[in-house]
Amino acid sequence: MHLRNWQQKLVDSFPSIIKQHHRFILKAPTGAGKTVLASEIVERFYKGKKIIVLCHRLVLLEQLEKALSKKHNVRKLTVSDKGPAFEGYDILLSTNIRAKDVLADAVPKADLIIVDEAHRVSPNGTGYKRIIDDFNENGKPDAQFIGLTASPERRTGDQRDQLNLAFDAIIDCANIEDLIDEGVLVQPIYRPHFVHDLNLEGIDISSGDFPVAKLAPAIIKSSMIDYALWSYQEEREKLNTKPVSAWFCADISVAEATLESIRHFGIEAAIVTASTPIKERMKLLAQHENGEIEAMVSVGVLAEGWDNPHCNIIVHLRPTLSKVLWGQSVGRGLRSAPGKDKCIVIDVSSNWSTFGPVEKLQWSLVTHQRSYMQFMNRFNWIGQQQDGEDSSEIYLLCKSELANGTRCSHIYKKDAHKDDTCPICGTYAAIDIYKERKLENSLNEKGLHRLFFERVPKVFDEMDLSVWNRLGSTAWKSANAKEQVFLAFCMAFTEVSGEKTDAESEYWDAALATEASIRAYLVEKNIQIIKQENFDLSLIADGMLAGRMIRTLQAHYGISLCGTAFQSHSRAENERKYQKAIRIAERLAILGCSSRDNLPYFNAARHLAA
Repeated sequence: MHLRNWQQKLVDSFPSIIKQHHRFILKAPTGAGKTVLASEIVERFYKGKKIIVLCHRLVLLEQLEKALSKKHNVRKLTVSDKGPAFEGYDILLSTNIRAKDVLADAVPKADLIIVDEAHRVSPNGTGYKRIIDDFNENGKPDAQFIGLTASPERRTGDQRDQLNLAFDAIIDCANIEDLIDEGVLVQPIYRPHFVHDLNLEGIDISSGDFPVAKLAPAIIKSSMIDYALWSYQEEREKLNTKPVSAWFCADISVAEATLESIRHFGIEAAIVTASTPIKERMKLLAQHENGEIEAMVSVGVLAEGWDNPHCNIIVHLRPTLSKVLWGQSVGRGLRSAPGKDKCIVIDVSSNWSTFGPVEKLQWSLVTHQRSYMQFMNRFNWIGQQQDGEDSSEIYLLCKSELANGTRCSHIYKKDAHKDDTCPICGTYAAIDIYKERKLENSLNEKGLHRLFFERVPKVFDEMDLSVWNRLGSTAWKSANAKEQVFLAFCMAFTEVSGEKTDAESEYWDAALATEASIRAYLVEKNIQIIKQENFDLSLIADGMLAGRMIRTLQAHYGISLCGTAFQSHSRAENERKYQKAIRIAERLAILGCSSRDNLPYFNAARHLAA
């Protein structure tokens, strides 16, 4: 089997990977060839051994069966299957909910368990949890539990349902930019628009994302679909090849409204949803792939396990707080095909300006619920690109009025086009987003880093430590909600390990252990941190400056903690401590802290009882 460069590198390094890790995720972009990689790993290292392959959808299961059955004895588990596992076959394919008794017998016997679309793994759910627990308690000591995905994060903010409870590392196999250079994937060309009349005020996001029952009416009421159609009509005319598009919608009502609008312009289109019968769905997808259907409108289907390499336009009509959803859906259009040199990504949902291009996304085994405020500014990623007034990473928002009475609202980078004119409407009527919006989180991590390492040693050298060192309890007891976040950061910086970590699991083990220690301190002293909508970096900066938000007592006590740590650690150690402390403070602000804490790494009730 001919392997791509990244696949060969991974296969070559696989023996050393499994020496270090038994539960890990292999991350590679959509369309990179993860199924081929899995087949090669099985053939090279597990031939004749017992293997379980799990995925959550029958369509994916059938794809894997086709790939693996060429060289191996494969059995696709059915609901009615009974008896011992691995009798007459080496590879067991299953959705995680099928034939529980057979799976229960198979897990202790397996040399390898592969989970496709591993971001779906719920360590706290009823399906995968049983398998994970069984593997951890009864699995072979030298067996591996491997996940495959392009987006290794959970979409939920529930700390009992994070990927670090199932896996201990992410192995970054390939990135999108490298695969574009190799011709495996094509370049995404983004066309983002800011839809001014999309009103999401007051929508509850406690579930981790916008509930579709509230989101869908807001989309239909707005001009999102109109913007999408206007952009689509322009972009399809520019293509050198036949347009083939995938449209991602929040629910069936948005999909039907979108379908009606598309067909109004004489474009052949269809809808597929999770409720579309499998035979009909496969027929429609085949018609889409061969060009009979130009536009495929989707609700919760195309984002995973669907591959049409001819798809050259992605239209995103679903605002989300999940970069998993954003990354997965855009990735579906990047697979290369003859005559295809790019994929147009039309985003009218503000996901590009919130998360950034999919090729720049960063992933982690541990996350928290994304804040509503992060989306509502809708320029979160753009704000992160600018570090001070001299930054070249400046983005413009076109305010030109079009013939139909709407604003162009295209977002584009300054200096990327002649005279900074809008590449869509050709006029210059743009505002500097960063300056105009006066973003609340305009102080980014680069700016805070510089301030912290300059300011703390200077102030600390001038302090009378005999005074400030004794004021810890007073500082915490008298602190308001903002000051508590600042003090949490300072305490985290003091206590967290500055040792070098070689894997993400080690990083988070150190960070979460310190977070648990801080939570223990706070609940023992009956101090509660109120859950916040957003983590504001300016709180920490203000504490360094003893400014308007953080009072002198809390500011100076916090600096006394940080300054003491500065003196007893090297610059490299302090750098590592600082990066962990930011994440710990962010988590304490977003998750809150109280005597009701029930987290995988800290249970307040048990701690107080002990």
